[in-house]
Amino acid sequence: MAVAQIEFSKELQSFVKEWKDKPGNLIMILHRVQQEFTYIPREAAERLARDLSLPLAKIYGVITFYHYFKTTRPGKNRIAVCLGTACYLKGGQQLMEECEDILGIKGSELTPDGLFSIDAVRCVGCCGLAPVLMVGDDVYGKLTKDQVPEIIAKYQSQG
Repeated sequence: MAVAQIEFSKELQSFVKEWKDKPGNLIMILHRVQQEFTYIPREAAERLARDLSLPLAKIYGVITFYHYFKTTRPGKNRIAVCLGTACYLKGGQQLMEECEDILGIKGSELTPDGLFSIDAVRCVGCCGLAPVLMVGDDVYGKLTKDQVPEIIAKYQSQG
């Protein structure tokens, strides 16, 4: 069976080579892979297994343990809804449900146009603004579910 190949940029190849023998290398390398692809494609995990002489299961063990790492391509506009304690208690779950209802997706799904994906996150460090929703690097705090349609519409209009 042929193994799928994936192209790593020269910078990523150099980074892997530089970190290959350092302690704690896998997490650092996975961060860099996700930075390059916006997620960690299976082919990239397979290539890392070969390049680092590690079992693929070990790589996936790390990817699936840390919530930060994604195995599916996110939308152009990644919505992160905080469900940490403060946000959850102040309505974070309702924000999540409103996003899912408006966009017609759940979990790690992608909207058909590729514009949006939604992730539940545990804390974005803005507990004083609970409940919080982020779109990319933009933070929206002290929200109610009634404000969600307007936020999503802003990014829909940007294409």
